[in-house]
Amino acid sequence: MSLTIEAPTLQHSALEWAKAHLGVLIGYDSVSSRSNRALIDYAAETLAKLGADITILPNEDGTKANMIARFGPADQPGIVLSGHTDVVPAEEDTWITPPFVADEREGRIYGRGSCDMKGFAACILAKAGVIAKADLKRPVYICFSYDEEVGCLGAPAIARWLAALDVPPELAIIGEPSEMKLITGQKGKIAMRAHVKGTSGHSSFAPDHVNAVEYATRIIATIAERADRYQLEGPFDADFTVPHATMLTTMIKGGVATNVTPDTCSFTFELRSISGMDAEGDMQALLEGIEADVVAKMKAKSPSSGVTWERIFAYPAMGEARGSAAFECYAHLMPEWGGKVSYGSEGGVFETEGNIPSVIVGPGSIKQAHRPNEFVEIDQLEQCLTFIDELTSALEQPV
Repeated sequence: MSLTIEAPTLQHSALEWAKAHLGVLIGYDSVSSRSNRALIDYAAETLAKLGADITILPNEDGTKANMIARFGPADQPGIVLSGHTDVVPAEEDTWITPPFVADEREGRIYGRGSCDMKGFAACILAKAGVIAKADLKRPVYICFSYDEEVGCLGAPAIARWLAALDVPPELAIIGEPSEMKLITGQKGKIAMRAHVKGTSGHSSFAPDHVNAVEYATRIIATIAERADRYQLEGPFDADFTVPHATMLTTMIKGGVATNVTPDTCSFTFELRSISGMDAEGDMQALLEGIEADVVAKMKAKSPSSGVTWERIFAYPAMGEARGSAAFECYAHLMPEWGGKVSYGSEGGVFETEGNIPSVIVGPGSIKQAHRPNEFVEIDQLEQCLTFIDELTSALEQPV
Protein backbone atom coordinates (compact mmCIF):
# COMPACT_ATOMS: atom_id res chain seq x y z
CA MET A 1 0.00 0.00 0.00
CA SER A 2 1.38 3.44 -0.85
CA LEU A 3 0.40 7.06 -0.56
CA THR A 4 -1.52 8.53 -3.43
CA ILE A 5 -0.13 12.06 -3.09
CA GLU A 6 3.31 13.40 -3.82
CA ALA A 7 5.67 14.82 -1.22
CA PRO A 8 4.22 17.92 0.46
CA THR A 9 4.52 21.17 -1.42
CA LEU A 10 2.77 24.50 -1.05
CA GLN A 11 -0.24 22.70 -2.48
CA HIS A 12 0.10 19.81 -0.06
CA SER A 13 -0.01 21.04 3.53
CA ALA A 14 1.20 19.07 6.54
CA LEU A 15 -2.44 18.44 7.42
CA GLU A 16 -3.13 16.91 4.01
CA TRP A 17 0.00 14.81 4.38
CA ALA A 18 -1.22 13.66 7.82
CA LYS A 19 -4.64 12.78 6.40
CA ALA A 20 -3.00 10.74 3.66
CA HIS A 21 -0.82 8.83 6.13
CA LEU A 22 -3.83 8.27 8.37
CA GLY A 23 -5.76 6.82 5.46
CA VAL A 24 -2.95 4.35 4.83
CA LEU A 25 -2.61 3.42 8.51
CA ILE A 26 -6.35 2.85 8.96
CA GLY A 27 -6.21 0.64 5.88
CA TYR A 28 -3.98 -1.84 7.69
CA ASP A 29 -6.18 -4.25 9.65
CA SER A 30 -3.88 -4.36 12.65
CA VAL A 31 -6.28 -5.85 15.20
CA SER A 32 -4.16 -7.27 18.01
CA SER A 33 -4.89 -10.86 17.00
CA ARG A 34 -3.27 -10.23 13.60
CA SER A 35 0.19 -9.21 12.40
CA ASN A 36 1.27 -5.57 12.36
CA ARG A 37 4.31 -6.18 10.17
CA ALA A 38 2.92 -4.52 7.04
CA LEU A 39 2.18 -1.34 8.99
CA ILE A 40 5.60 -1.38 10.65
CA ASP A 41 7.29 -1.91 7.28
CA TYR A 42 5.38 1.05 5.87
CA ALA A 43 6.39 3.33 8.73
CA ALA A 44 10.01 2.13 8.71
CA GLU A 45 10.32 2.64 4.96
CA THR A 46 8.79 6.11 5.18
CA LEU A 47 11.21 7.18 7.92
CA ALA A 48 14.27 5.45 6.49
CA LYS A 49 13.87 7.39 3.23
CA LEU A 50 14.22 10.55 5.29
CA GLY A 51 17.45 9.37 6.89
CA ALA A 52 16.23 7.92 10.18
CA ASP A 53 18.27 5.23 11.90
CA ILE A 54 15.84 2.28 12.08
CA THR A 55 15.73 -0.60 14.55
CA ILE A 56 13.15 -3.38 14.30
CA LEU A 57 12.40 -5.50 17.37
CA PRO A 58 10.31 -8.53 16.32
CA ASN A 59 8.42 -10.78 18.68
CA GLU A 60 9.52 -14.38 19.18
CA ASP A 61 7.86 -15.80 16.06
CA GLY A 62 8.43 -12.74 13.90
CA THR A 63 4.75 -12.15 13.20
CA LYS A 64 4.77 -8.80 14.98
CA ALA A 65 7.35 -6.10 15.57
CA ASN A 66 8.21 -2.86 17.29
CA MET A 67 9.97 -0.09 15.41
CA ILE A 68 12.40 2.49 16.79
CA ALA A 69 13.49 5.32 14.49
CA ARG A 70 16.03 7.94 15.56
CA PHE A 71 16.59 11.38 14.12
CA GLY A 72 19.41 13.46 15.58
CA PRO A 73 22.54 12.77 17.62
CA ALA A 74 22.86 9.55 19.61
CA ASP A 75 25.22 11.07 22.18
CA GLN A 76 22.63 13.37 23.77
CA PRO A 77 19.42 12.68 25.71
CA GLY A 78 16.25 13.41 23.81
CA ILE A 79 12.56 12.63 23.66
CA VAL A 80 10.47 9.62 22.72
CA LEU A 81 7.32 9.95 20.63
CA SER A 82 5.52 6.67 21.19
CA GLY A 83 2.39 5.04 19.85
CA HIS A 84 0.94 1.56 19.46
CA THR A 85 -0.02 0.14 16.08
CA ASP A 86 -2.64 -2.42 17.12
CA VAL A 87 -6.35 -1.72 17.34
CA VAL A 88 -9.36 -3.40 18.90
CA PRO A 89 -11.73 -5.45 16.70
CA ALA A 90 -14.36 -3.68 14.59
CA GLU A 91 -17.05 -6.35 14.33
CA GLU A 92 -20.10 -4.27 15.24
CA ASP A 93 -22.78 -4.01 12.57
CA THR A 94 -23.41 -0.34 13.32
CA TRP A 95 -20.43 1.01 11.37
CA ILE A 96 -21.71 3.53 8.81
CA THR A 97 -18.63 3.13 6.61
CA PRO A 98 -16.14 0.24 6.44
CA PRO A 99 -13.98 0.38 9.60
CA PHE A 100 -10.68 -0.13 7.79
CA VAL A 101 -11.29 2.57 5.19
CA ALA A 102 -10.73 6.18 6.25
CA ASP A 103 -13.79 8.36 5.69
CA GLU A 104 -13.64 12.13 6.06
CA ARG A 105 -16.86 13.97 6.78
CA GLU A 106 -18.04 16.88 8.92
CA GLY A 107 -14.55 17.80 10.15
CA ARG A 108 -13.73 14.27 11.27
CA ILE A 109 -11.88 11.24 9.97
CA TYR A 110 -13.65 7.98 10.73
CA GLY A 111 -12.11 4.52 10.86
CA ARG A 112 -10.86 1.95 13.35
CA GLY A 113 -7.77 3.37 15.02
CA SER A 114 -8.30 6.93 13.77
CA CYS A 115 -8.40 8.09 17.39
CA ASP A 116 -6.69 5.21 19.22
CA MET A 117 -4.06 5.88 18.08
CA LYS A 118 -3.15 6.02 14.42
CA GLY A 119 -3.96 9.74 14.28
CA PHE A 120 -0.88 10.42 16.41
CA ALA A 121 1.27 8.14 14.27
CA ALA A 122 0.04 9.86 11.11
CA CYS A 123 1.01 13.26 12.50
CA ILE A 124 4.49 11.99 13.30
CA LEU A 125 4.92 10.59 9.80
CA ALA A 126 3.61 13.84 8.33
CA LYS A 127 6.18 15.86 10.27
CA ALA A 128 9.07 13.42 9.83
CA GLY A 129 10.43 15.42 6.91
CA VAL A 130 10.58 18.55 9.07
CA ILE A 131 12.26 16.62 11.88
CA ALA A 132 14.78 15.15 9.43
CA LYS A 133 15.77 18.58 8.12
CA ALA A 134 16.01 20.19 11.56
CA ASP A 135 19.40 20.90 13.13
CA LEU A 136 18.65 18.73 16.13
CA LYS A 137 20.89 19.11 19.17
CA ARG A 138 18.96 16.35 20.93
CA PRO A 139 17.43 13.30 19.27
CA VAL A 140 13.86 12.25 18.59
CA TYR A 141 13.06 8.55 19.02
CA ILE A 142 9.91 7.53 17.17
CA CYS A 143 8.62 4.28 18.66
CA PHE A 144 5.74 2.21 17.30
CA SER A 145 4.78 -0.89 19.29
CA TYR A 146 2.60 -3.97 18.97
CA ASP A 147 -0.09 -5.46 21.23
CA GLU A 148 -0.77 -2.54 23.54
CA GLU A 149 -4.48 -3.31 23.49
CA VAL A 150 -3.95 -6.78 24.97
CA GLY A 151 -1.61 -5.89 27.82
CA CYS A 152 1.23 -3.64 26.59
CA LEU A 153 3.13 -6.68 25.35
CA GLY A 154 5.45 -4.99 22.87
CA ALA A 155 6.48 -1.84 24.74
CA PRO A 156 8.74 -3.46 27.37
CA ALA A 157 11.24 -4.48 24.67
CA ILE A 158 11.34 -0.89 23.40
CA ALA A 159 11.80 0.54 26.89
CA ARG A 160 14.63 -1.88 27.70
CA TRP A 161 16.34 -1.20 24.36
CA LEU A 162 16.24 2.55 24.98
CA ALA A 163 17.43 2.16 28.57
CA ALA A 164 20.47 0.19 27.36
CA LEU A 165 21.68 3.02 25.11
CA ASP A 166 24.86 4.83 26.13
CA VAL A 167 22.71 7.97 26.41
CA PRO A 168 19.04 7.04 26.93
CA PRO A 169 16.14 9.42 26.19
CA GLU A 170 15.10 11.73 29.01
CA LEU A 171 11.31 11.96 28.44
CA ALA A 172 8.63 9.91 26.67
CA ILE A 173 5.49 11.42 25.17
CA ILE A 174 2.77 8.82 24.67
CA GLY A 175 0.29 9.82 21.98
CA GLU A 176 -2.85 8.24 23.45
CA PRO A 177 -5.99 10.32 22.84
CA SER A 178 -6.02 13.10 25.42
CA GLU A 179 -7.73 15.86 23.42
CA MET A 180 -4.21 17.32 23.12
CA LYS A 181 -4.11 17.99 26.85
CA LEU A 182 -1.23 17.05 29.13
CA ILE A 183 -1.93 13.89 31.14
CA THR A 184 0.46 13.16 34.00
CA GLY A 185 -0.86 9.91 35.43
CA GLN A 186 -2.33 6.63 34.21
CA LYS A 187 -3.60 3.60 36.10
CA GLY A 188 -1.92 0.23 36.02
CA LYS A 189 -3.75 -3.04 35.53
CA ILE A 190 -3.53 -6.68 36.57
CA ALA A 191 -5.90 -8.95 34.64
CA MET A 192 -6.58 -12.39 36.12
CA ARG A 193 -8.58 -15.50 35.32
CA ALA A 194 -9.85 -17.96 37.97
CA HIS A 195 -10.52 -21.60 37.13
CA VAL A 196 -12.81 -23.09 39.77
CA LYS A 197 -12.93 -26.91 39.97
CA GLY A 198 -15.72 -28.58 41.92
CA THR A 199 -17.54 -31.91 41.77
CA SER A 200 -20.50 -32.81 39.61
CA GLY A 201 -23.63 -34.95 39.79
CA HIS A 202 -27.40 -34.85 39.54
CA SER A 203 -28.61 -31.53 40.90
CA SER A 204 -31.09 -33.30 43.21
CA PHE A 205 -28.04 -34.35 45.27
CA ALA A 206 -26.60 -30.83 45.32
CA PRO A 207 -25.55 -30.90 49.02
CA ASP A 208 -23.13 -33.73 48.22
CA HIS A 209 -21.33 -31.74 45.55
CA VAL A 210 -18.91 -28.82 45.34
CA ASN A 211 -20.82 -26.41 43.11
CA ALA A 212 -18.16 -24.61 41.09
CA VAL A 213 -20.50 -21.81 40.03
CA GLU A 214 -21.67 -21.10 43.57
CA TYR A 215 -18.14 -21.06 44.97
CA ALA A 216 -17.11 -18.82 42.09
CA THR A 217 -19.81 -16.38 43.16
CA ARG A 218 -18.43 -16.38 46.70
CA ILE A 219 -15.04 -15.44 45.30
CA ILE A 220 -16.64 -12.78 43.11
CA ALA A 221 -18.39 -11.37 46.18
CA THR A 222 -15.00 -11.13 47.90
CA ILE A 223 -13.64 -9.24 44.90
CA ALA A 224 -16.60 -6.86 45.03
CA GLU A 225 -16.04 -6.30 48.76
CA ARG A 226 -12.41 -5.41 48.07
CA ALA A 227 -13.57 -2.97 45.40
CA ASP A 228 -15.89 -1.31 47.93
CA ARG A 229 -12.97 -0.89 50.33
CA TYR A 230 -10.90 0.87 47.66
CA GLN A 231 -13.79 3.25 47.10
CA LEU A 232 -14.22 3.94 50.83
CA GLU A 233 -10.65 3.70 52.14
CA GLY A 234 -8.44 4.58 49.19
CA PRO A 235 -5.63 5.28 48.64
CA PHE A 236 -6.95 8.32 46.81
CA ASP A 237 -5.60 10.63 44.11
CA ALA A 238 -8.16 13.28 43.21
CA ASP A 239 -6.39 14.05 39.92
CA PHE A 240 -7.66 10.79 38.41
CA THR A 241 -10.99 10.57 36.61
CA VAL A 242 -11.82 7.81 39.12
CA PRO A 243 -9.79 8.84 42.19
CA HIS A 244 -9.04 5.37 43.61
CA ALA A 245 -8.17 1.85 42.55
CA THR A 246 -10.95 -0.29 41.09
CA MET A 247 -11.54 -4.02 41.02
CA LEU A 248 -14.30 -5.93 39.26
CA THR A 249 -15.29 -9.19 37.61
CA THR A 250 -15.71 -8.89 33.85
CA MET A 251 -16.63 -12.31 32.36
CA ILE A 252 -17.91 -15.64 33.71
CA LYS A 253 -18.62 -19.07 32.25
CA GLY A 254 -19.79 -22.32 33.89
CA GLY A 255 -22.32 -25.11 33.99
CA VAL A 256 -23.65 -27.53 31.38
CA ALA A 257 -27.35 -28.09 32.15
CA THR A 258 -30.11 -26.98 34.50
CA ASN A 259 -30.17 -30.33 36.31
CA VAL A 260 -26.42 -30.87 36.71
CA THR A 261 -24.34 -29.47 39.55
CA PRO A 262 -21.53 -27.63 37.73
CA ASP A 263 -18.02 -28.89 38.39
CA THR A 264 -16.22 -26.12 36.52
CA CYS A 265 -16.51 -22.37 36.33
CA SER A 266 -14.09 -19.73 35.11
CA PHE A 267 -14.21 -15.97 35.34
CA THR A 268 -11.94 -12.99 34.70
CA PHE A 269 -11.35 -10.03 36.96
CA GLU A 270 -9.07 -7.02 37.08
CA LEU A 271 -7.39 -4.56 39.42
CA ARG A 272 -6.72 -1.05 38.13
CA SER A 273 -4.20 0.62 40.42
CA ILE A 274 -2.99 4.16 40.99
CA SER A 275 0.67 5.08 41.21
CA GLY A 276 2.23 4.60 44.63
CA MET A 277 0.12 1.67 45.82
CA ASP A 278 1.40 -1.89 46.01
CA ALA A 279 -0.80 -3.47 43.35
CA GLU A 280 1.06 -6.77 43.33
CA GLY A 281 0.90 -6.99 47.12
CA ASP A 282 -2.81 -6.20 47.14
CA MET A 283 -3.53 -8.88 44.55
CA GLN A 284 -1.49 -11.46 46.43
CA ALA A 285 -3.25 -10.64 49.70
CA LEU A 286 -6.63 -11.02 47.99
CA LEU A 287 -5.76 -14.45 46.58
CA GLU A 288 -4.31 -15.66 49.87
CA GLY A 289 -7.47 -14.59 51.68
CA ILE A 290 -9.66 -16.44 49.19
CA GLU A 291 -7.51 -19.55 49.51
CA ALA A 292 -7.77 -19.48 53.30
CA ASP A 293 -11.55 -18.98 53.30
CA VAL A 294 -13.44 -20.06 50.18
CA VAL A 295 -11.00 -22.62 48.81
CA ALA A 296 -10.51 -24.21 52.25
CA LYS A 297 -14.27 -24.79 52.48
CA MET A 298 -14.27 -26.38 49.02
CA LYS A 299 -11.45 -28.76 49.92
CA ALA A 300 -13.14 -29.69 53.19
CA LYS A 301 -15.96 -31.19 51.09
CA SER A 302 -13.71 -32.61 48.35
CA PRO A 303 -9.88 -32.51 48.42
CA SER A 304 -9.82 -32.66 44.61
CA SER A 305 -11.61 -29.34 44.29
CA GLY A 306 -9.92 -25.96 44.28
CA VAL A 307 -9.04 -22.84 42.30
CA THR A 308 -6.24 -22.25 39.78
CA TRP A 309 -5.21 -18.65 39.25
CA GLU A 310 -4.05 -17.50 35.82
CA ARG A 311 -2.45 -14.14 35.20
CA ILE A 312 -3.59 -12.86 31.80
CA PHE A 313 -1.42 -9.74 31.68
CA ALA A 314 -0.28 -6.79 33.74
CA TYR A 315 1.16 -3.35 33.14
CA PRO A 316 2.28 -0.71 35.64
CA ALA A 317 0.76 2.64 36.50
CA MET A 318 2.42 5.78 35.19
CA GLY A 319 3.67 8.13 37.88
CA GLU A 320 3.85 11.90 38.03
CA ALA A 321 6.56 13.24 35.67
CA ARG A 322 6.09 16.88 36.60
CA GLY A 323 8.87 18.05 38.80
CA SER A 324 11.46 15.81 37.18
CA ALA A 325 14.43 17.51 35.58
CA ALA A 326 13.54 15.98 32.22
CA PHE A 327 9.98 17.29 32.27
CA GLU A 328 11.12 20.77 33.26
CA CYS A 329 13.19 20.96 30.06
CA TYR A 330 9.99 20.74 28.03
CA ALA A 331 7.38 22.05 30.46
CA HIS A 332 7.00 25.35 28.57
CA LEU A 333 5.94 23.41 25.46
CA MET A 334 3.28 21.30 27.13
CA PRO A 335 -0.42 22.01 26.52
CA GLU A 336 -3.08 22.62 29.14
CA TRP A 337 -3.04 20.09 31.96
CA GLY A 338 -5.85 17.55 31.72
CA GLY A 339 -5.31 15.59 34.94
CA LYS A 340 -4.79 11.83 35.16
CA VAL A 341 -6.67 9.04 33.42
CA SER A 342 -8.06 5.65 34.36
CA TYR A 343 -7.36 4.01 31.01
CA GLY A 344 -4.07 2.25 30.34
CA SER A 345 -1.10 3.30 28.24
CA GLU A 346 2.52 2.36 27.71
CA GLY A 347 3.69 5.30 29.84
CA GLY A 348 4.06 3.16 32.94
CA VAL A 349 6.13 0.67 30.95
CA PHE A 350 8.60 3.34 29.82
CA GLU A 351 8.83 4.61 33.38
CA THR A 352 9.24 1.18 35.01
CA GLU A 353 11.21 -0.76 32.39
CA GLY A 354 13.21 2.12 30.94
CA ASN A 355 13.44 4.62 33.81
CA ILE A 356 12.10 7.25 31.40
CA PRO A 357 9.62 9.77 32.86
CA SER A 358 6.48 9.78 30.72
CA VAL A 359 3.43 11.89 29.94
CA ILE A 360 0.46 11.49 27.60
CA VAL A 361 -0.34 14.04 24.89
CA GLY A 362 -2.27 12.98 21.80
CA PRO A 363 -5.09 13.90 19.41
CA GLY A 364 -8.64 12.67 19.83
CA SER A 365 -10.88 11.79 22.75
CA ILE A 366 -10.77 8.50 24.62
CA LYS A 367 -14.58 8.63 24.51
CA GLN A 368 -14.35 7.75 20.82
CA ALA A 369 -11.93 4.84 21.29
CA HIS A 370 -13.07 1.20 21.07
CA ARG A 371 -16.47 2.22 19.65
CA PRO A 372 -18.12 1.72 16.28
CA ASN A 373 -17.70 4.75 14.01
CA GLU A 374 -14.52 5.76 15.84
CA PHE A 375 -13.25 9.15 14.69
CA VAL A 376 -10.66 11.84 15.28
CA GLU A 377 -11.41 15.53 14.88
CA ILE A 378 -9.32 17.14 12.13
CA ASP A 379 -8.77 20.10 14.43
CA GLN A 380 -7.08 17.71 16.87
CA LEU A 381 -4.68 16.58 14.14
CA GLU A 382 -3.83 20.22 13.43
CA GLN A 383 -3.06 20.82 17.10
CA CYS A 384 -0.86 17.73 17.18
CA LEU A 385 1.09 18.86 14.11
CA THR A 386 1.74 22.23 15.75
CA PHE A 387 2.86 20.50 18.95
CA ILE A 388 5.39 18.38 17.03
CA ASP A 389 6.70 21.50 15.30
CA GLU A 390 7.23 23.19 18.67
CA LEU A 391 9.03 20.15 20.08
CA THR A 392 11.26 20.00 17.03
CA SER A 393 12.19 23.66 17.37
CA ALA A 394 13.03 23.13 21.05
CA LEU A 395 15.36 20.25 20.18
CA GLU A 396 17.29 22.55 17.86
CA GLN A 397 18.29 24.74 20.78
CA PRO A 398 21.77 24.32 22.32
CA VAL A 399 21.99 21.71 25.06
